[in-house]
Amino acid sequence: MDSSQPNWHRRAWIGVGLLLGLFFLFVVYSFIGTVVFGIFIYYATRPVYRRLDDRLRYDSFSAIIALVVLALPALVLFSLVVAVGVEQLSRFTRTIDPGVFGGLMGPMLELQASLSDPATLFDRLSGIDLGVVGQIQGVFGHVGRYLATFGNVLLHLFVMFALAFYLLRDGERGYHWFIDQFDDESGLLARYLRAVDTDFSSILFGNILNAVLTGLIGAVVYGLLNRLPHGSIPYPELLGLLTGVGSLIPVVGMKLVYVPVALLLAVQYGGTPGGAGFVIVFVAVSFVIVDTLPDFILRPYVSGRNLHIGMVMFAYILGPLLFGWYGIFLGPILLVLGFHFARIVLPALLGTDATERDERTQSNDAEKDDPDDADD
Repeated sequence: MDSSQPNWHRRAWIGVGLLLGLFFLFVVYSFIGTVVFGIFIYYATRPVYRRLDDRLRYDSFSAIIALVVLALPALVLFSLVVAVGVEQLSRFTRTIDPGVFGGLMGPMLELQASLSDPATLFDRLSGIDLGVVGQIQGVFGHVGRYLATFGNVLLHLFVMFALAFYLLRDGERGYHWFIDQFDDESGLLARYLRAVDTDFSSILFGNILNAVLTGLIGAVVYGLLNRLPHGSIPYPELLGLLTGVGSLIPVVGMKLVYVPVALLLAVQYGGTPGGAGFVIVFVAVSFVIVDTLPDFILRPYVSGRNLHIGMVMFAYILGPLLFGWYGIFLGPILLVLGFHFARIVLPALLGTDATERDERTQSNDAEKDDPDDADD
């Protein structure tokens, strides 16, 4: 066969591969929020799954337990808290110019409005005149929309948990198969994937799970504090969710949320009988239970990450602004993928050995830490 002639057989297979790749990307793009949330569930439950699997030695059962016992109740509870928080946000935005938050919070407020509409539907059902065809069509239209919304939610939940389940059960085998098929002698792909996996564990399990846990604790605690006499916290569930979001900000964290609220409560109730005590309780509970406790529990999983804390902060801020609600997961994921590509893959493509460079950097750091040994 003439080597100068194009290999049409090979080109045809490359074309098929490109078409399949584009189709796969289209599917992922269509369910991008569901996929990234499924990845978050996977990393959030993986430590528990691995401990269970070490004892049970049955990976499918361990994955089911980790998801049903840990992830599902937490997701249901967090969804209920978010629904209450969005309802409070809706009431809050009525007191200010809605244009300030309209662009970012509009979809959430529309969802809250649709979720609060069943009362209207029940009113129509109770007072319906069967002789009026228009009212019957309106009722069935409402029922159809609610069933469609409910079915869509169930579909996305199924995809999330199915993705997390198979990643838990088969992720390790899939990783080794992928490395065996596509890695070269340098082990570049394995190094890249290991580094990405390490920082995914840190960011998705450590930081975001810390934010979710903090938001849940804050919403419950502030709701309970509102039952105390001599004071009242404005929008307690919404405030709790905001403390969870604030925990993603380095250094000051959620203090940006509860310190101004404490000052507002001090001005409002500080001069009333028992009001100063209520403010002190709010500050103490915010600092100890909402701020310190979740951070203390999850700090070992967050510490030691390779990413600069400023880059992580901008990923959390810009992600939701660029992509919507799921950007809080997708932003850090893209940051990790890009950072380690620049750190590991790009030097290799340019002819620089990233492993040797890292070893040199570690050696220089060790000499700086122990100058006496270096002199010896």
